[in-house]
Amino acid sequence: MVPMPPPSAGRAPRIDEIDVLRGFALFGITLANTIDITGMPTGEPGAAYWAHETLLNQRFFPIFAFLFGVSFGLFLDAAARTVRDPRAVMAARLGFLIFFGAAHRLLQPREILLVYAVIGIVVLLPASYLPRRWLLVLGGVTTAGALALDGSIALIPGLFLLGYAVQRYGPGRLLGLPTSRLAIACAIGTALALLLNALQIGTDAGAWLGALAGLVTATAYLAGLLLLLRTPAERVLRLLAPVGRMALTCYVGATVLILAADRPLKLGEAPDYAAAMALGLCVFAVELAFSVLWLRYARYGPLEWLWRCLTWWKLVPLRRDRPAGGQER
Repeated sequence: MVPMPPPSAGRAPRIDEIDVLRGFALFGITLANTIDITGMPTGEPGAAYWAHETLLNQRFFPIFAFLFGVSFGLFLDAAARTVRDPRAVMAARLGFLIFFGAAHRLLQPREILLVYAVIGIVVLLPASYLPRRWLLVLGGVTTAGALALDGSIALIPGLFLLGYAVQRYGPGRLLGLPTSRLAIACAIGTALALLLNALQIGTDAGAWLGALAGLVTATAYLAGLLLLLRTPAERVLRLLAPVGRMALTCYVGATVLILAADRPLKLGEAPDYAAAMALGLCVFAVELAFSVLWLRYARYGPLEWLWRCLTWWKLVPLRRDRPAGGQER
């Protein structure tokens, strides 16, 4: 039996910027997955097709995978403050994620949660015994090896390890990078992304080029978003944080909403990128509104709460505590 979790007062504070980044990744994934979930045919390559391929497809999942590694480390550290064997708690957490992924796969055969859970158990749990320097090296080598193949799912172990390494060094090192360095990284990443995406459009170099272009584009997105979080745009971008906090609920919920909306739309019958993107935007808007409203009264998203209860084998509090004055504690 897994030991009981501590009272909520003992929890480490959330890192809002991580939630914003995760919400941003889910935004792009929702748009990209709309075509896959509805089974919309791609049609002849044209402007809409290449816009999808170079701006959305495989451009956001590297961010999400990287952040999964960061979250792995954050949860493991939090568990270590309360139980003697935090890896057992993490193994339970990832084990129950397999069941979420298997259930989701009934609706979306290409869903990724099941893969994340298995790779987390096989790769991240053993890697948690390694020094952070080796995590960084192993993550870089594994990612490079995946690119030499065809990228795609093969990139996940390396991205997990890189994210976990960043967490072990301290997320503040990434979030607190000097603005000048972030600006340089964003500029170089954007230039390389434009070049690689142009090559992907104009050549037939194989899947590895698309994977490399996707990884570089994701890096440019990440650096650009971190820069924007230091501008007045931060107030708008922080609206993404509730979706990031409810990532599991929103990822699974998007599939349900897209499938329901596609019944009358029938996007699987003919290519219509404008309709697909409009549907993806509407679904994300619904999830954003729901997340904001739900988290006013609850500590976790619905599936996040269920996942936490299963992990700790205990009904954890869901409702937010509010003192007499009405302010949240």
